[in-house]
Amino acid sequence: MRAAYYEKNGPARDVLSLGEIDTPKPGPGEVLVRLKASGVNPSDVKSREGRTRKIGFPLVIPHSDGAGDIAAVGEGVPQSRIGERVWTWNGQWKRAFGTCADHIVLPAALAVKLPDHVSYESGACLGIPAMTAYHAVAVAGPAKTVLISGGAGGVGHYAIQFAKALGQTVITTVSSEAKAKLAREAGADHTIDYKRENVGDRVMAITNKAGVDAAIEMDFSGNAKLMPSVLHPRSTIVVYGNSSGEATIPSQFFLQNVITIRYIFVYELNQAERDAAVSAINAMLERKTLMNNVALTLPLKDIVAAHEAVEQGKTLGNVVVSID
Repeated sequence: MRAAYYEKNGPARDVLSLGEIDTPKPGPGEVLVRLKASGVNPSDVKSREGRTRKIGFPLVIPHSDGAGDIAAVGEGVPQSRIGERVWTWNGQWKRAFGTCADHIVLPAALAVKLPDHVSYESGACLGIPAMTAYHAVAVAGPAKTVLISGGAGGVGHYAIQFAKALGQTVITTVSSEAKAKLAREAGADHTIDYKRENVGDRVMAITNKAGVDAAIEMDFSGNAKLMPSVLHPRSTIVVYGNSSGEATIPSQFFLQNVITIRYIFVYELNQAERDAAVSAINAMLERKTLMNNVALTLPLKDIVAAHEAVEQGKTLGNVVVSID
């Protein structure tokens, strides 16, 4: 099968290659998915670079998320699943072969039915971004007002939608009018351009000086110092990302105001958390109420350009590699 792969950590242009790899076969409880699209997430790029984890196998096919058709099943999996359109997740988590190839073998539960009206490209965006977003909103708990950082980003765009589905008032940060437009289209009630506006002042103006009930944070190490200006006592911060390995936090404010900090890591959700996320995502897909922002689709031969697009962060939405 065709695949993109790397054999050492490093820059995309230096380490990513295209070639032929033996097509895997499904074992008991597994399915073989003929992939049509592969999602490129920031965590995939960081893994390839070696920033978040060093290469753990002689050869790695990157990417966690994908979508395609079940081509074969292993023992214990119903034959009726052959031909089923699916979206996949955790493709390259703790295994060598991810979704940037013609095929992938996964446990059957990691291949979720994809509604017929949803494109493979959209399906390839659901694993990390949508599951993280749903779980973040769920962990934040009951909230009337929530602050979501990076509302035009992959996770933030979905988080806005899940929060609005619960009837919450959503405030989100952006860095341009184009990103503000995307966030508003997803349902955001208020957008704050953090490059031009004081986020704390704007949040207090919007909430009549009450502060928000919860903050969903993509870069806690970078934004921790902002929290005292946007939160009220006994509010919650849900952290799903950092720009560096350590964060300096306003711990006295957090202590005196009984602030709850919850970290989430989408790769290691427990079974109940995974089931809840998958169910919620597919329910919104079936109702045609979940917007999937595919901003750039590139062919497999342009895998380097796809990784560099994610690294540069200039694409307003998800980057997808087409496998066909």
